[in-house]
Amino acid sequence: MFKSLFHWKVLLNIVLAVAIFAGLVWLTFRWLEFHTSHGEEVPVPNVMNMTVHEAIKILDDSGLEYEVDSFKYDPKYKPFQVLAVNPNPGANVKNGRVITLKVNPRTWAKVAIPDIIDRYKGLAFNQLNLVGLKVGDTLYEPSIQRDAVLRILYNGVSVKPGTQVPRFSAVDLVIGSGPLRNVTIPNVVGRTVQEAKKIIAQALFEVGLVEHEDGGKDDSDIVYYQDPEFGALRDQGMQIDLWASKKTPAEMQNKIKQLDEMYRPKIDTTLPPIQYNEVPEPKAQLPKVVTPPPANANTAVEKPKATGNLSSNNATQTQKQTATTPSTAKPADKPKPKKVVVE
Repeated sequence: MFKSLFHWKVLLNIVLAVAIFAGLVWLTFRWLEFHTSHGEEVPVPNVMNMTVHEAIKILDDSGLEYEVDSFKYDPKYKPFQVLAVNPNPGANVKNGRVITLKVNPRTWAKVAIPDIIDRYKGLAFNQLNLVGLKVGDTLYEPSIQRDAVLRILYNGVSVKPGTQVPRFSAVDLVIGSGPLRNVTIPNVVGRTVQEAKKIIAQALFEVGLVEHEDGGKDDSDIVYYQDPEFGALRDQGMQIDLWASKKTPAEMQNKIKQLDEMYRPKIDTTLPPIQYNEVPEPKAQLPKVVTPPPANANTAVEKPKATGNLSSNNATQTQKQTATTPSTAKPADKPKPKKVVVE
């Protein structure tokens, strides 16, 4: 076996294979040097502070490729001005190397408006601030969604969430101010269910029960009864129930009467009103008070005795006033003398 390996024909084949492999490697490297311009380098031209159009023309003349990157907007520089170059100006690069130009855009980079519809206004303000948008005017309109965002306006035009607008732009918000009170219920009798739903929604009411006579759900059925009735005053957001049928309201009079008895019963006002009279409670009998008989005129009235602790001056003054004041009382009758019979 080893003798066969050292045969001159085998050795010749090995030498030829090594030579062919070395030749292929050498040709490959030569081709790479030619294709990549190995050893040929050009300096990066200085295009700083130029406009992007001027910078592109210079790079094309130098045989260099380029790509433009919109750098963050800086109002201190002109729009489309080159603010940075990568690799740096003066660096030696091969011919055909891609040079990155960072250019000041015309305005701020665009951002997407977040989805803040039906969100509370406080949360909506925070979401807009996070993406770099400002809140302009806040407009209020009646809605059952109090303090919720109803629409987004940009430059006076309603826009949807996800719309791209320049960063730091101001957007206006339409916010619900709450439902109105005592709003007239619209008339939807004679309309199709589909039309009735639109009318109810436009008046900011809710669609409640929708009962079809045949038990189906065809929105082309005609509404022959509604509750509350047309002209009633309700707060916005209240539900309006509908009854619909394939027939016209004139053909559904019997059913309408039945519904009236259920939802709108009539009150007979011909009967006299019931009077309620209050019955006084019996008074408690008080115990009789026995009054003493009046005193006789002949009864002597004792006068209060003068106390001995009065001063002599006060006593004298009192006697003078008694003497000078005329007496209005009648003098008491003197007792008649008793007759003495001597036998």
